[in-house]
Amino acid sequence: MNHADTVEDAERRNRRDRRKRTLRALVHGSFSPRRRGPRRDDDLSFTAVDWHHPQWLAVAILTLLLCTADALLTLTLLAHGAYEANPVMQPLVGNSPLTFALVKMGLTSGGVIMLILLARLRILGGIPVSLLVYTVLLGYVGLVGYEFWLLGVLLPPS
Repeated sequence: MNHADTVEDAERRNRRDRRKRTLRALVHGSFSPRRRGPRRDDDLSFTAVDWHHPQWLAVAILTLLLCTADALLTLTLLAHGAYEANPVMQPLVGNSPLTFALVKMGLTSGGVIMLILLARLRILGGIPVSLLVYTVLLGYVGLVGYEFWLLGVLLPPS
């Protein structure tokens, strides 16, 4: 080993660790995915996997479509005398329907993205996060079904 090799190795070690740039890795991995699984079993970082199964895209799209339906049905129900039961969203509904819809979609889409990024992890003693993704989807199915039922009660067919 000569002196040039040790200087080159030292310079390479002093560079900024590319694994610390999470956002850049997520964006880059979205356009050119190559890691379908972590390199090591104990690697639980966001950047360990940059390819996600297509089922997560389908679940995310369905969840966001149901969220949109929920927002539209909520605004329709409010126009016919209902009230918003969610204390977080209640102040937003009265001010502006657009603000309400944007905040609702922003919170839901951010949450869905985080859950999908974490889908392969386990929490609370072994519960897979992927189960939470499906739970959110089923929750929206139930909520939209309930809102359709409420519409039938408030606006009976003539």
